[in-house]
Amino acid sequence: MDIIETIKSQIEENPIILYMKGSPSAPQCGFSMRASQALMECGQRFAYVDILSNPEIRTNLPTYANWPTFPQLWVNGELVGGCDIITEMHQNGELKPMVEAAAPAAEGSE
Repeated sequence: MDIIETIKSQIEENPIILYMKGSPSAPQCGFSMRASQALMECGQRFAYVDILSNPEIRTNLPTYANWPTFPQLWVNGELVGGCDIITEMHQNGELKPMVEAAAPAAEGSE
């Protein structure tokens, strides 16, 4: 499977997925830390991919997504955005309902 197919598969199979530097419990940059904390505060499980340990994804996802930076949050196959957008949506109350609406699908796939 080529890397673009891998990315498509990850996005399709995970209703909530965060591409980040490091992991939610050990983020490797401030932007990834803020994004994962906002997502964790929504109280739903989500998948993540550490782009530092997946250099092919790190190289190819920005082209696929047409979004140059990390982290990237995808919900139900759609790119939500990066750290600033995630943080703003969390602060104004838009993130939690979006994540909660996607979460039942995540639970049903396990």
